[in-house]
Amino acid sequence: MTRYALLSVSDKTGLVPFARALVDLGFTLLSTGGTGRTLEQAGLPVTPVSEHTGAPEIMNGRVKTLHPRIHGGILGDRERHAEEAREQGIPWIELVAVNLYPFESTVAREGVTTAQVVEQIDIGGPTMVRAAAKNHAHVTVVVDPSDYDRVAQALTSSQELPPLRQELAVKAFRHTARYDGAISAWLAQSTGAEPLASELGLGLSRVQPLRYGENPHQRAAFYADPSPAGRSLARARQIQGKPLSFNNLNDLDGALRTVFEVEQPACAIIKHTNPAGFATAPDLSTAFERALQGDPVSAFGGIVVFNRPVDGATIRTLKLSKTFFEVVAAPGFDALALERLAPRENLRVVELPEDWASSHPPGVDARRVQGGWLLQDWDVGAPFELRVVTERSPTADEARALDFAWRACRGVKSNAIVLGLALTDGARLNGVGAGQMSRVDAVQLAVSKATASTAGNVLASDAFFPFADGLKVAAEAGVSAVIQPGGSVRDAEVIAAANEAGIAMVFTGTRHFRH
Repeated sequence: MTRYALLSVSDKTGLVPFARALVDLGFTLLSTGGTGRTLEQAGLPVTPVSEHTGAPEIMNGRVKTLHPRIHGGILGDRERHAEEAREQGIPWIELVAVNLYPFESTVAREGVTTAQVVEQIDIGGPTMVRAAAKNHAHVTVVVDPSDYDRVAQALTSSQELPPLRQELAVKAFRHTARYDGAISAWLAQSTGAEPLASELGLGLSRVQPLRYGENPHQRAAFYADPSPAGRSLARARQIQGKPLSFNNLNDLDGALRTVFEVEQPACAIIKHTNPAGFATAPDLSTAFERALQGDPVSAFGGIVVFNRPVDGATIRTLKLSKTFFEVVAAPGFDALALERLAPRENLRVVELPEDWASSHPPGVDARRVQGGWLLQDWDVGAPFELRVVTERSPTADEARALDFAWRACRGVKSNAIVLGLALTDGARLNGVGAGQMSRVDAVQLAVSKATASTAGNVLASDAFFPFADGLKVAAEAGVSAVIQPGGSVRDAEVIAAANEAGIAMVFTGTRHFRH
């Protein structure tokens, strides 16, 4: 009995050696279009699908494999449907090797039209993959060229195939699910459809396995959105160092929520997703020195992120021989910077996309909970309007520092309080109170963590003060100006405490919880 294998692939990596192995095993190759031409050019015997079905390709190739002689041959139960297959002249197809039209790479091309994208929505490919995966008891489905060798070896050695077929079927259904997710994500974005849909498929692709999760006993991997764009960590490129860990990427995300929120050259030093230091300056070297002053103890083992390309002088300022950092990241490194980083072989160096400052994260913010997902819009671009609510208005220096502190506060875990220190040519954090259960504790922590005098500092709070106690702690520390959302039933009490202390306070009307 003739053994049939159907091959129809967009990614032709490893195709010819795999096809040759199948021919050596006695398979008759069925193929279409470009795949068939590639095999013929390699001197392999190929039967066109149109010859096998007796029906020509029609509609510019849109309809070629959608035929009973193809899908009956894939889907038929070898026992229950044997007689019907003989009556209809349908031979069994034992192996299906298919990967799909390059939809995602097409979407990523600059200047691509909607019509061009639509043409790359594969119909026949996913149908064959799903059919073969459903019938994995009898059919081997291969969607990943990296599986060609072990499939060929398994067929050659006549080893037990059902476990391998089942594994490949799982991979196939995940492959088509991700493909459909990429299509629906593009279509929703291009048509302005509701992102928080009644049904949602997360079409994710694995970027890389990670060393481990938050702790060594937890397995972990990094997955990317379909067609990652904008502020996507999947677009970052690791230049050197040990593999990135789950915590490294989580901390990077925390840094990128902060350091690109300001226009001046800036540096953020992140520890456990919170800024241990954050500062602006006329140049990156000074920004780093100021960020380090914010909390030099907590900076040990943290990650350093810049919002400008880094030069050799900045790397020299880092004094890597004296301070241990896990990661250094920036939108570019010059040759001297890379030369000075190279001796630290284990230091992870990550190059960020140059357009990060001007872009937004794609899709929605999704967080896993036990048994489900919580989805929300990203906390970016929320409008706010500064409203002075005290008798005294902020000075020009205080207003500049308040703007800096407010942007910094958005990147701190709630309850969040930050102290900002105005400088003649920039600003820096002077103390951070992150992740506290009460706001007054967050204020007390920020004051206790200050590395310079708190007199004349400004304070930012990610949410309103529910009582005046936190404001009074700030006043005792010498804070001169406060920025907060407002909206508490006790706002009047808090404003009165600020007036009594001579503190200028502004409301934004916008909260920035980050849990």
